Amino acid sequence: MNVSVRPGVSLADFLAWEREQPQRFEFDGTQPIPMTGGTVAHARLVRRIMEAMYRLLPAGYEAFGGDLKVLTAPNRIRYPDVLALRGGAAPDADTVAPVVVFEVLSPSTTLTDLRVKPEEYAAVASILAHVILPQDDPAGATVLRRSSNWRVEAAAGGLALPEIGVTIPLPDLYAT
Repeated sequence: MNVSVRPGVSLADFLAWEREQPQRFEFDGTQPIPMTGGTVAHARLVRRIMEAMYRLLPAGYEAFGGDLKVLTAPNRIRYPDVLALRGGAAPDADTVAPVVVFEVLSPSTTLTDLRVKPEEYAAVASILAHVILPQDDPAGATVLRRSSNWRVEAAAGGLALPEIGVTIPLPDLYAT
């Protein structure tokens, strides 16, 4: 695996380099960050979000798993676990402007997911809601919703996402 990139690489250089790698990398503005494998709990929750999105999204919206890049704060690239787009994206696009992003917390990424990504996603005008879901605790489900600033809402009982016309009951996601 070739992961050598010179320090201070530009976003354009990173994107060209990353597209040639067998592994996905996020970019924090200065260096590539390898995307590591997840747990069964993480994969199960992502799958259930995707299933709910496929069932519930109205016409004109589309959901994708963690394979598409989002350009966040200047010179940063993130791969949300799930995202929803309005309208169509070019078939060859690998960078998109989502309306809603979902992040499933992992022990290795929790600090970044809770402290860094909310600020980065807030800088993306298209993102109207950012959903944060712990792997194993529906009580910790949170929706950050765009207003003048991010407004934090507990998702007690369900994820109401009027931005995309969807409400997902939390028991559907966390059923054992």
